[in-house]
Amino acid sequence: MAMAPFLFRYISATDGTRLRVGVFEPEKKSRRVCVLLGGHSEFIEKYMEVTAELNARGLVAVTFDWRGQGGSARALADPMKSYVGDYSEYDDDLTSVMQQVVAPLSPATPLLLAHSMGAHIGLRALHDRPGAFRGAVLSAPMLEISARGYPSLLARAAAAVQTFLGHGRRFAWGMQKRDPLKDDFSTQLCTSDPVRFARTQEILAAHPVLRLGGPTWGWLAATYRSTGKAKAGGYAEAIAAPVLIVGAGRDRIVKVEATRRFAARLPRGRYVELEESGHEILMEQDAIRARFWREFDEFVDSL
Repeated sequence: MAMAPFLFRYISATDGTRLRVGVFEPEKKSRRVCVLLGGHSEFIEKYMEVTAELNARGLVAVTFDWRGQGGSARALADPMKSYVGDYSEYDDDLTSVMQQVVAPLSPATPLLLAHSMGAHIGLRALHDRPGAFRGAVLSAPMLEISARGYPSLLARAAAAVQTFLGHGRRFAWGMQKRDPLKDDFSTQLCTSDPVRFARTQEILAAHPVLRLGGPTWGWLAATYRSTGKAKAGGYAEAIAAPVLIVGAGRDRIVKVEATRRFAARLPRGRYVELEESGHEILMEQDAIRARFWREFDEFVDSL
């Protein structure tokens, strides 16, 4: 696959972690900025189509690789292990990008577009830093992850116990052999679009350093702590910004029921469900994506 060239830069988070950031400018100069947050194991290159669509709407797109994935610094010596000690580290990533990259681009308050884990971290920002974004569009936000056949309580308990025992940097059960380069369209859980799935696989094959394997117990424990906090009473109710949440009716990565419940509690929230969509709404078939962008445009026009 011939990938369009783009410029990126590296910045340092507060704790010194190196983050890879991409800024995509529309042809006509603009002071309107959209911060784009990808999900777990994703990377800037996967969102080239999305950044072009934001540019076509006159928005400067700023995106980056979370610590531990893509072209940012990996947390552990084994680069295939997905690990974070606490979601405050991801908060630091976002705050650092906002201060060092977004703020110099425009004095206007930016828009937020975020997917899955990125959408969850975006919700943390909306809750903790009111006024940071003028509005947010969240695709399949990670509010409750699927335990893939295990009871949720058992999965949470296992992650907590394994981390307490000092095994937080070890792969969670069954994750040692996970490699996205070995994924097959017939068995993957994210999209019904074979073309966009193949495109991502081609990027990874050409740039294998971008790939990330399975989660560690530490990542799982941190995720359960953060999603538990977000689902607690009063959390959603404290988010004052307008929020559009788009759920995926055929999601097998996060539990859409939890997304519906959370959206209903937002003071200025709206929920739309794309019944035919898999988890990766922005990587779905054209008809599904077209509906997403119609909802996006209507929401942004209403701000």
